[in-house]
Amino acid sequence: MDKFTTLDGIAAPLPQINVDTDMIIPKQYLKTIQRTGLGVALFSEMRYNDDGSEKPDFVLNKPAYREAEILVSGDNFGCGSSREHAPWALLDFGIRCVIAPSFADIFYNNCFKNGILPIALPQEQVDKLMDDAERGANARMTVDLEAQTIRGPDGGMIAFEIDPFKKHCLLNGLDDIGLTMEKEQSISDFEAKRRDVTPWLTAAG
Repeated sequence: MDKFTTLDGIAAPLPQINVDTDMIIPKQYLKTIQRTGLGVALFSEMRYNDDGSEKPDFVLNKPAYREAEILVSGDNFGCGSSREHAPWALLDFGIRCVIAPSFADIFYNNCFKNGILPIALPQEQVDKLMDDAERGANARMTVDLEAQTIRGPDGGMIAFEIDPFKKHCLLNGLDDIGLTMEKEQSISDFEAKRRDVTPWLTAAG
């Protein structure tokens, strides 16, 4: 998993509450277990017409936001079914940070396991960042995870809270497998001791 330290990028505004996981990645795309290739299907029902052509009014289809790395949205983002494909699709599109007043718990935790930083802020601060995000190509924000700050295009700064353990995992690029591999030496020592103490458990059958 890629480390998340400081992100400087375009922020796209999606001023909508209750953006559920089926809106983020519709169910027909859930057949794959690959984490890549889902970016094209992100928000597909909002991004595309029935004939596959783009809806020009959808924010991520607008030229200024095609390279967005930050998404500012409404309350209860990521609600609905607990599909891990939702953060996969966001990440594959290029979104590394989502800012909203609140998140569904499972989606929130899945973000951290996939290298995405979800930031929950009071509504008035989200409103300010939403206004900043509506500046089009000038909607650049800097998210500093170590300092726990968001700097807007006008230089204003907002602080955010984050669980220290989740922060550690993102800063060091540690998903569940990475956390396990940090204990590789202890695991190897245990297995060697087990072979000595209970050799019959590893004896050839």
